[in-house]
Amino acid sequence: MVGSYKNYINGKWINSKSGKIFKSYNPANGSVLGTFQFSNSEDVDAAVDAANKAFKSWSETPPPKRAEILLKVAEILKKRKAELGKLVTQEMGKQLKEGLGDVQEAIDIFEYMHGEGRRLLGYTTTSELSKKFSMTIRRPIGAVGLITPWNFPIAIPAWKLSAALICGNTVVFKPATDTPLCAVKLIQVLEQAGIPKGVVNLVTGNGSEVGENIVKHPKLKAISFTGSVEVGRSIAENAGLKKVGLELGGKNPIIVMHDADLDLAVDGVLWGGFGTTGQRCTAASRVIVHRAVLHKFLNKLLFKTKQLTIGDGLKCDVGPLINAHQLHKVHRYVMIGIQEGAKLLCGGKIIEGKGNFYEPTIFTNVTKDMVIAREEIFGPVICVMPVSNFDEAIEVANSVDYGLSSAIYTNNVDLAFEAIEKLEAGLTYVNSSTIGSEVHLPFGGVKNTGNGSREAGIEGIHEFSETKTIYVDYSGKLQKAQIEDD
Repeated sequence: MVGSYKNYINGKWINSKSGKIFKSYNPANGSVLGTFQFSNSEDVDAAVDAANKAFKSWSETPPPKRAEILLKVAEILKKRKAELGKLVTQEMGKQLKEGLGDVQEAIDIFEYMHGEGRRLLGYTTTSELSKKFSMTIRRPIGAVGLITPWNFPIAIPAWKLSAALICGNTVVFKPATDTPLCAVKLIQVLEQAGIPKGVVNLVTGNGSEVGENIVKHPKLKAISFTGSVEVGRSIAENAGLKKVGLELGGKNPIIVMHDADLDLAVDGVLWGGFGTTGQRCTAASRVIVHRAVLHKFLNKLLFKTKQLTIGDGLKCDVGPLINAHQLHKVHRYVMIGIQEGAKLLCGGKIIEGKGNFYEPTIFTNVTKDMVIAREEIFGPVICVMPVSNFDEAIEVANSVDYGLSSAIYTNNVDLAFEAIEKLEAGLTYVNSSTIGSEVHLPFGGVKNTGNGSREAGIEGIHEFSETKTIYVDYSGKLQKAQIEDD
């Protein structure tokens, strides 16, 4: 029986004021997973009011006490990992081991941020004056808005929620309309862990009815968003003076040098290009290969690609795209690639029947000026780009407007470190794929990938807190910094 799910506002599960609902579907077979509230501005107002009302008490709760709840969340997620991992696969489509990994990432980040409850580090430093003490501390921002994507429907909300909560903020959370059930289940875990009423509020619905109202709401003090560049620009233009964190995607390169371990590189390209059906901001959509090993590399890549099974993520290697819109968007890009003169080596077709399935697709002879080499496709499409040397590889890698993740396969330590220095990206991997961030290290990018903010690790604390500078003068007299005494 399909369930009917409500918003979570001020500690209660309630219907939207709109009286409208929408459905969530399994992208592998089109079955309905549940009905959800199609919320409006009144619902957002109620959630914001609840968050602001709860802020004083929550922000004054000692951080180690806040941390106890986060640890309980991690413990509950561990017990429910198999169930929730399967749900991620059913609602988002990624293969089961990735669905389980999605939940494990949430476990990891809640455990990590639990530890930050004993730190929330500032720093001490000297003063230019005698008998004066100087330091910084971290302070919460207030009620904050979180807007998350569908490709990591538990992990990315967990990144944002855990950091926001340990810093003492309260939350209004809007998940993607394609994966609301995962969000509901995550909030139920927080509720079970004992989160006080009003501290976390869930409002489901679309971008224009819910997202825009969250972004523009005068009583929210910060916005954290993961999604497209187009929406990110709109948020930057409309959020006003709020603190805004944006993570907006990538067009990530893997460089394969002439001395690379080709079997290792092929495995990294397969994982980076076709893992999550290419629906990752860190997906390896561009593979820049030295001409000296191009033929051998392509043969190995094609052989392994053709062994991949396509179908329901519960039992196959490559699952469905999230919805029909994304399916046809990917196909349009493939047609553009053919028209531009790229050579299609395999794939390039929609798989007819139930579900949003697309063949794993590989192009070669792709040049840096082609649309398929510059724009984020967000599907199982790999563009192989031949180059003649390391300098050309770096030039091609840096030729896009994005700068999230990057990788190089080489056994030359000099080239590896030169790539680390020269690749324009927030993350660089050596002899590994563009996928694989760990929660205790910062995540984010440069150029159009975002606005300079980072998530996870200590940078997650910085995103969801403010720096306050403290001076304590114990001289017993008025001392004036930068002013000489008469």
